[in-house]
Amino acid sequence: MKPIVAIVGRPNVGKSTLFNRITHTKDALVDDFPGVTRDRHYGDANWDDVEFTLVDTGGFTEGDDLADAVRFQVHQAIADADVIMLLLDGKEGISPFDKDIINLLRSVEKPIFHVVNKIDGAEQEIYLSEFYQLGLETLYPLSAEHRYGLTDLLDEMVNVISGLATAPHEEAAGEMIRLAVVGRPNVGKSSLINWVLGENRLLVSNIPGTTRDAIDSVCKLNGKSYLLVDTAGIRRKGKVSRKLEKFSIIKALRSLERCDVALIVMDAAEGVTDQDISIAGYAYDRGCGCVFLLNKWDLVEKDSNTVKAYYERLRDQAKFLSFAPAMTISALTGQRITKTFKLVDEVYSQYVHRIATGQLNRILGKAIEKNAPSMHRGKQIKFYYAAQISTRPPTIVCFVNYPQAIHFSYKRYLINQLREESGLDKTPIWMIFRQREGRKKR
Repeated sequence: MKPIVAIVGRPNVGKSTLFNRITHTKDALVDDFPGVTRDRHYGDANWDDVEFTLVDTGGFTEGDDLADAVRFQVHQAIADADVIMLLLDGKEGISPFDKDIINLLRSVEKPIFHVVNKIDGAEQEIYLSEFYQLGLETLYPLSAEHRYGLTDLLDEMVNVISGLATAPHEEAAGEMIRLAVVGRPNVGKSSLINWVLGENRLLVSNIPGTTRDAIDSVCKLNGKSYLLVDTAGIRRKGKVSRKLEKFSIIKALRSLERCDVALIVMDAAEGVTDQDISIAGYAYDRGCGCVFLLNKWDLVEKDSNTVKAYYERLRDQAKFLSFAPAMTISALTGQRITKTFKLVDEVYSQYVHRIATGQLNRILGKAIEKNAPSMHRGKQIKFYYAAQISTRPPTIVCFVNYPQAIHFSYKRYLINQLREESGLDKTPIWMIFRQREGRKKR
């Protein structure tokens, strides 16, 4: 599970610039796979081979509710991040919001980096003196735009990240399937969880989860046990305005990092939205098994073609998750919720499946014989052999002579052939192409 680093601070201090600098992105995060909508909520980063997830809590505009918005973002960061990076404005100086945030963070027992941005060189570090008046022991001068001070900051941060105690794997959970219930606010996640845990009296015990002391809920259905990952955090309700919805993604990331199967809940009465697809993209990026749940089906006006039309619309908008099964449910009435767990069992069975090396190479050999890859600079691309190196999800490594020359469309073709021949039609499959050792090609 990657540590989460949250950037907080008042508007216009340079949070987005710093976010883009660390994640090596520009104005937006874009996935190579068609159909994934990305906005600037989060990004995966790597420094000195230490991986972490960076969350940008920016995006506020000036207004009457600015103070509440700033406080909200800090509370979210405190609750859900492993490390907090408070960004201050070296040119504008201290503001009342800065003082409020700093006072709030004094009681937080998490690593906090106080970073003074817009310091473009050593001669401008004099501006740090004003911030020392706030009683801060260590300040990091930075120019997010020009990279001044960035190396020192990231070096210190990854040292802290490396020293963080990793949450112990829940031994008590055994081989239970870990489920994360994710989705936009007000799509019925809480109702779904409460139906499973409450009305059917499926709650067996509570197991301490991550370092944040979240409580994972264990339930048993049809003789099988399931772990609802971080449902304590997901179930908390609050009045969140439309522009603050994105902060729920921190909790979603937490859950997805620890789950086997993600239950992606959508409001069928509202239809499939861009934010639904974006959340599905987070699950796809992290290799989770996925099940789409079209909730509030009891509110939808239906005829004989309604279900088919909804499924087709979902498949069209979430092409990258074409393998993920979908089901219409009602968390209010309990309609088809029990059947959802049968789908979960099918997805999980494929998610942990291992294909024998002989069978794998026969399948891929047949696919390549039927449709050979394009030539690379006049030379034939050769596949030597393939092996499955891990499960959760099934991950295949193919050794070839020109790995960089494999087009994504041909990769998709091989994965589709593998699905068809192996029966792994409901799980993500990762395929990696590598150079065969001792046969490097220019």
